[in-house]
Amino acid sequence: MALILGLESSCDETAAALVTSDRRIIAHTLAGQEAAHRPYGGVVPEIAARAHVEVMAPLVEAALAEAGITLADVDAIAATAGPGLIGGVMVGLVTGKALALASGKPLVAVNHLEGHALSPRLTDPDLAFPYLLLLVSGGHCQLLLVEGVGAYRRLATTIDDAAGEAFDKTAKLLGLGFPGGPAVEKAAALGDARAVPLPRPLLGSAEPHFSFAGLKSAVARVVGQYSAQDVAASFQQAVVDCLIDRTRRALASVDATALVVAGGVAANASVRGALQALATEHGLRFVAPPLWLCTDNAAMIAWAGAERFAAGLTDPLDFPARPRWPLDPDAEKVRGAGVKA
Repeated sequence: MALILGLESSCDETAAALVTSDRRIIAHTLAGQEAAHRPYGGVVPEIAARAHVEVMAPLVEAALAEAGITLADVDAIAATAGPGLIGGVMVGLVTGKALALASGKPLVAVNHLEGHALSPRLTDPDLAFPYLLLLVSGGHCQLLLVEGVGAYRRLATTIDDAAGEAFDKTAKLLGLGFPGGPAVEKAAALGDARAVPLPRPLLGSAEPHFSFAGLKSAVARVVGQYSAQDVAASFQQAVVDCLIDRTRRALASVDATALVVAGGVAANASVRGALQALATEHGLRFVAPPLWLCTDNAAMIAWAGAERFAAGLTDPLDFPARPRWPLDPDAEKVRGAGVKA
């Protein structure tokens, strides 16, 4: 059994966790930054980086204290090395390197997306490769065939904006507050999803990818013409329709053991419910992490580190921080600017 210390700081959550290779979360400490970013309606990279610097070391100390161990008891140190806001990524990765150097423990540089991709296996030991993953978050919207640790085949990605980004922008347009995803979902529960005519970009298209920029623009045009609740409900339904349409298309092209969702938007109940129905339609298991493991956290980074460590995958101390780091670097490039590959 290996014990892994994981560090996460890719956006606006600072976290440290201790996870064992037999799927026990020994400790998890987290500091959010919602209050600091709320006045701006979104994450400010410079503010986020400074906040990570202030709390990372105390969080590591708190996690070790919660577990009743010292750094000497840890087998490896896993830290997010990208993708993400580069200032924040550097804070966690440099901390991980310093701890690895001081303790003589191996460093595992974790792709944040791989943390999400493998997180369902932390709580579901029966989830076997290969599975179809819908990775849907503030920065990414992808369909991936997860064939094994470090082995990912990208089937689709967004050609412009991610679904989570569209949720955040819609919340800002409607004055619902920050963070946007939960705010839109709460408002949508009080609205009529059929009230506002909104587009479903690429719905039914032979092209496998996602697009949400046009949907965001359409929301901007109807603000003030309908209630915020109706706009939120109609927007959320449009996103769900697009996600299901694209995922159904991907399922027709792969042989998978399960349909899996991960990432911050995976916490949305409407998204989960629609994906559960789609999995049932195809005779597949549907797997989603617990809600707290959908948003950014260090337990998923520690678990990805544990899976990589078990496979003999460790990294040198000069491993670079990466603002962009695709899980499938050989995937064909897609049209459009601003692609989150």
